[in-house]
Amino acid sequence: MDWDWQFVWQILPTLAEGAKITIIATLLGYVLAVVLGLLLAIMRRSHNGFVSKPTAGFVEFVRGTPLLVQLYFLFYILPEAGITLAPLVAGVIGLGLHYATYTSEVYRAGIDNVPRGQWEAAKACNFTTRQTWRHIVLPQAIMPVIPALANYLIAMFKETPLLSAITVLELMNQARSIANYNYRYVEPITLVGVFFLVISLISVVGVKYLERRFGAYGKRGRAAS
Repeated sequence: MDWDWQFVWQILPTLAEGAKITIIATLLGYVLAVVLGLLLAIMRRSHNGFVSKPTAGFVEFVRGTPLLVQLYFLFYILPEAGITLAPLVAGVIGLGLHYATYTSEVYRAGIDNVPRGQWEAAKACNFTTRQTWRHIVLPQAIMPVIPALANYLIAMFKETPLLSAITVLELMNQARSIANYNYRYVEPITLVGVFFLVISLISVVGVKYLERRFGAYGKRGRAAS
């Protein structure tokens, strides 16, 4: 097994294009996950059973099925119903929907930790339901769970190689194409591994910082209550 630096410099531009797609898919999927996850958490707490029960069923169904199966459904099955999605769009939606069910549970835990007295105080001040959620509940619920939400960003980033199954030209797909074409696997696959490792380590450091910053916020909030 030999390492060819000339080959490495030759394939770096192609891998960089794949890395760009990987990062775009991760960021767009994560935005969808955090927004939809909050909506699912609120819907699941609804007093209306026609809202809360189907929401709970959807969350458990998505959490109980593999992401790869969901990606295949979005990209290969939906066209049979007349809905055709571009590979990257299907990948972003798949990542976002899948991780929204996990972020919804994080949000739900944060909401459950808001002291009951805060809800009652908002009611005593004649706050509407919307005002209560916007000004009282969500600020206290979201801040302490930011580190947990950040962990799912790392997890989603590591799942992006699955997008190659629906022809998204992300990093792993590009590396595999290079390797198959040149019959050299050491350099492209190693570079992919190093890329994921470096980004993951940087992300872990960021999560640790968030845990120190927002974990302290959560403790102050509980002390104040």
